[in-house]
Order: sequence, then C-alpha cells, then structure tokens
Amino acid sequence: MKGRLLDAIPLTTLTGVGASQSAKLAKIGLHTLQDLLLHLPLRYEDRTHLTAINDLQAGSHTTVCGEVLHSEITFGRRRMLVCQISDGTGTLTLRFFNFNAGMKNGLATGKRIIAWGEIRRGQRGPEIIHPEYRQQDEQQAIALQETLTPVYPATEGIRQATLRNLTDQALVLLQHNPIQELLPQELCRSLLSLTEALQLLHRPPPEMQLADVELGRHPAQLRLITEELLAHQLSMLQARAGAQQYRALSFKPDDRLSAQLLSQLPFTPTGAQQRVVKEIEQDLAHPYPMLRLVQGDVGSGKTLVAALAALQVIAADQQVVMMAPTELLAEQHAHNFRTWFEPLGIQVGWLAGKQKGKARAAEQERIARGEVHMVVGTHALFQEHIQFQHLALVIIDEQHRFGVHQRLALWEKGQQQGFHPHQLIMTATPIPRTLAMTAYADLETSTIDELPPGRTPVTTVAIPDSRRSEIISRVEKACAEGRQAYWVCTLIEESEQLEAQAAENTLLELQVALPAMRIGLVHGRMKPAEKQQIMQQFKSHELDLLIATTVIEVGVDVPNSSLMIIDNAERLGLAQLHQLRGRVGRGAVASHCVLLYKPPLSKTAQKRLQVLRDTNDGFVIAQHDLEIRGPGELLGTKQTGNAEFKVVDLVRDQRLIPEIQRIAKHLHQHYPEQSKALIERWLPAKTLFSNV
Repeated sequence: MKGRLLDAIPLTTLTGVGASQSAKLAKIGLHTLQDLLLHLPLRYEDRTHLTAINDLQAGSHTTVCGEVLHSEITFGRRRMLVCQISDGTGTLTLRFFNFNAGMKNGLATGKRIIAWGEIRRGQRGPEIIHPEYRQQDEQQAIALQETLTPVYPATEGIRQATLRNLTDQALVLLQHNPIQELLPQELCRSLLSLTEALQLLHRPPPEMQLADVELGRHPAQLRLITEELLAHQLSMLQARAGAQQYRALSFKPDDRLSAQLLSQLPFTPTGAQQRVVKEIEQDLAHPYPMLRLVQGDVGSGKTLVAALAALQVIAADQQVVMMAPTELLAEQHAHNFRTWFEPLGIQVGWLAGKQKGKARAAEQERIARGEVHMVVGTHALFQEHIQFQHLALVIIDEQHRFGVHQRLALWEKGQQQGFHPHQLIMTATPIPRTLAMTAYADLETSTIDELPPGRTPVTTVAIPDSRRSEIISRVEKACAEGRQAYWVCTLIEESEQLEAQAAENTLLELQVALPAMRIGLVHGRMKPAEKQQIMQQFKSHELDLLIATTVIEVGVDVPNSSLMIIDNAERLGLAQLHQLRGRVGRGAVASHCVLLYKPPLSKTAQKRLQVLRDTNDGFVIAQHDLEIRGPGELLGTKQTGNAEFKVVDLVRDQRLIPEIQRIAKHLHQHYPEQSKALIERWLPAKTLFSNV
C-alpha cells in the first residue's frame, strides 16, 4: 500500500471495515482514507488524567478508576444495571439501561475498571449514566489516553470507538503515504504541512489550547480552513469560466420597448435601478450566458429591473421566462407584466401546476409556437413537455427556494435549441457580503441599494399575545382613519391546511371583534382566481383588513396599507419577518409592524425580534440572520448543496474570505492542475450544477 495516494485507498483496506460497515460509512460520505482523514472531530474530551471520586464535580466529563463494590440488576420503572465503584476516596454509581450478560459479569464485585462519562448528582452521591469503561488489570500500570479524545460526527450504527479505531489506522498509514500537498510552495511557507495538521486535529496533545480551536484560530485548523475555502472559491471560478464556454445569443442594447414602458409609468427608475439595468445590458451583449444575481431590499424595485431586462430580449423577437417559487407570487408577476407589456403588444403567458386540461394545452401550444414572448410561472415550467420556440433569458425570483436540479432543467432546455439562455437571478433576501463571496462567487452580483422616493421607514414593536385586545383596537382605529392593515397567521408546521385553518379561526375571531370592518382572507389552499380576486379587492380598498398566511410574504404592493400584525412572530426567521414587514411602508404615511408573540421567548427568538426592532436595513438583518441561523439554513442547503463545509464555519471564518479570494484567482490562473485537484479533494460531488 506504501506510496499510494490516500484518495485512492478505499476504507475496506482497514481492519474492521467489511461490506456492511462500508455502507454505513458511505452514508456520511466516507469512502477513502482521505475522506476519513478530512472527517474532523466535532469536539474533544480530556481523558488524559484520573480524578479522585471525592473531587468529582457535577457537569464535568471525567475519567475515574475504581474497584467494583456492588453490582445488581434493578427492576423499577426501567430495568437497569447499577454498579458502585470506589477508589478509596469515595464511591461512584454507574447506571446502564442497555446491557447484556457479558457486561454484568465484567462488572462483578472485586473487578477493577476505568470509566469515563459526565458526572451527575444522584440520590446517593455522584453517578454516571452509561459510562464508557474498560477493565483494568491489577498488576498493570493504569494506561490513560496520551492525547485528547476526539468526538466525531457519526450516523446510526457507527460508534465513536469505531471511528477512533479507523482514524488510528489511517494516521499510521499517513506516515508512509503522506497526503498530497496541493498548495504552491510560496503559500505553504507560513502554514503547517497538511500531514501535521491532520495528525494534530485527530489526536491533539493534552496541552493544546481548545479555546483556539473553538475560535478557528489554531494553526492546524487554519491550514485546513485555507484549503477548503480555496477549493470552494476555485470551484466557483471554474464554474464561471465553464459557463463562458457555452454559446448564448448576443443582444445589442435596444431601448425602443423600454422607452415605451417607462413613458407609461407614473414614476422614473431610481439611480440604483438604472445602474443595474446597464450592468444587465452589458452582460446580454456577450456571446456567452449571463449569470447575474440581483439583490435588493424589500420594495427596491427588482420587478421593474426584470421587466426592462426582458424587453431587451423581446425586442429581438426572443422568449423570456420568469419563474417564481409560489403560485401567488407568479400570479402577481403575471398580472404586473400584463399591465406593463400588453399595451406594447407583447403577449404574456402563464403556466402553473393548477392549470389543467384544454386551457393548459392551449397555453403550452402558444409558448411552443413562439406566440408568447413573456412566460411567467412556477416549477411547472421545468417539466420536460414544456417546449419553447427561442428561450433566450430565464429570470428566477427568490432563487434559494429552487433546488439545483430544477434550475438545471431550465438550463438544459437551452441545449435543445443550440444556445443557452442567459440567467438573471433575483432575491429580496439580501445576502451578507461574506456569504455572497462564497456561495455565489460564480455569479456576477448587482445590488439595488436605493429605495424609491416616498417610502417611509416602518416602526416595529414586539408585544406579548396577552395584549391581543389592544392590538385589535389599534387595527380598528387605523382602518377607521382610512388606512388598511394585514394580519398574518403563522404556524410551526409548514402545512397549508393547518395555516389555512389558523387563518380561518382568526377571521372568525376578528369578525366578531370588528363587526363593522370589511375583512378578507387569503391562504395557500384557495384557487388562484379566488386569491387574485381577494388581493385585487384589498388593493382597490374594497377591504380594510386582510387576514393571510405567509403566502403574502412577497410580491403584494398596496401603498395604503400602514399596519402589519404578525401573529406568533417568534416562529418565523428574520428574513421572512423582514419580507412580511416589507408589505407595509409603501406609501408616504407612517407605518407600523406589530410582532405578536407567545411568551416565554427562546434566546434565539428574543435576538430575532430585537434585530427587527433595531433596523429596517435588509443587509444588516441578513448579517444577523447568518450569525443566528448559520449559512446552511440561510441558503437552503437541503435543496442546493451550497455551503456544506467540512472544516469551515462561514460566520467564524468570514475574516479570511477576501484574502482567500485573491489567492484563488492566482491559483486559478497559474496552477490549473493543483486547482482542479483541490476541488476534487474537498468537493468531490461538484458537477454541471456549477453552471446553474
């Protein structure tokens, strides 16, 4: 085995890894020795010294050695093996709920054992529930661990002892098969070697400063953090370079249709909107696909930017698709685009999952023939049988709600026509700069950092549910003064049925409390036409109060609404709360958002509500959201596969990212082979998805 690269040595070469164990290890992504060595501990336990039983403290994790005084099986509420040991300074109780005859015999009176676990206060003094233990021969010196004991991420059927045993074997092999150094020498001079770093992190000496490890500042960690961040940056640079190898239609700037649209509008675009439109025009002029992310806070006018981009393509007689994550938002977009585009003679099509039969078939036929230049829809657009005549631009709204596979399906539709569509990705959930620099480094980024004139900041307050009657009175007063209000109902379970039920109950409650008020209801289980009708009634002030589930989170613009009540606000994340709050404050009148919560609040919920009270800035909120929830949840990694790091913690390590970006560009340019190998080491599953 000597001389072989570790990424080529399967785990089945290690003692104790047969077919069954190999399948379990594969569940946590462990296939080769390199995978195992890059599977780092979550934390460490100090088993390098003994503690006398009379010095034990509750809550500490400790190693003790003693003689078994008494051992018996008890039958109370649960069958249990209870064992008492003594080291001459005191007695300690060990309790086992899962045990067998072999364990009972091994813990017989007079046996000497070493046990390790968390000390708890019991009725008869200190105790450990389910300690790890081993027998200690009377004649032999007590053999303690020489290094800190690692605790690894595991899965069902894989014990910590198994992972420690396997990494012991892998570390021995590492001495004869050094892991390949992929960083250029000029970069390695100030860093530990990869072999040293892995040895230290898997089996750290007792004197290692664990505080440094927790902060991500230990030299061994920095070596691996540097390499993993580089691999991610390089994969993004590779994706961007890869996308430029594909052919797309090139569009010269053409403002005939844009000028007509802008002349109809009662406002002019902000400077930020104009700047972003220019950036998109420059991208559309290239003969390779645009990959651009447009981010802007709630109400900053992304839909108009999307419309102006679409008109550049439609002016050249090509088709545009706009895709939204929910039917309601797609309907809103379709309505907006019809209002703007139909006076220009441009047909707007609509495709959603709920369309059936002849109406759906007719719409598909119009799209396939190229009669419809602007198509708005939901994930229904991904389906294989949906054909386009000339699809040249795909606009994806709230992209983090779509999985990679879904975006890839639209990308592949381009292959059937001999060119790929340009992609414009929009989000109203501002992305913290450090996250954008890692998760979206393959995209050019535009930011609409200016709100249209006349928008007023929203005052936010958090009020316990016990004061609900006061809030109902406040709603009554606002509506009596000619304003409108939203009352949003949320539930822990993401179930349209349960949310609809909660909203219906709130409707009954408020109809009784406010009999003179015109109240409407909208939720996810209503038919699209019903939802659209209610929204239109609210917009035209035929309704005073709209009770809704979180379906109204994005896309509804009613300038006269100045009050937003969010029921059970503690159940929502910061980004979602900020999105909902963005439905008010769209006119010139002072607006308020009331976060109605059920005490007691968790620390996380307290933090969230405090952040919302303190700021209206979506980018500040996004940074706090990153710190509270972490990058995985923020990006929806369950769907996208983004930001799944082995060593890196984006919140902790964000200070390193600007320098890593600079180094990655240097490696990409001057060390292409090493760059490719780094990506394969840290991101073995990276595929064509990089392009979507």
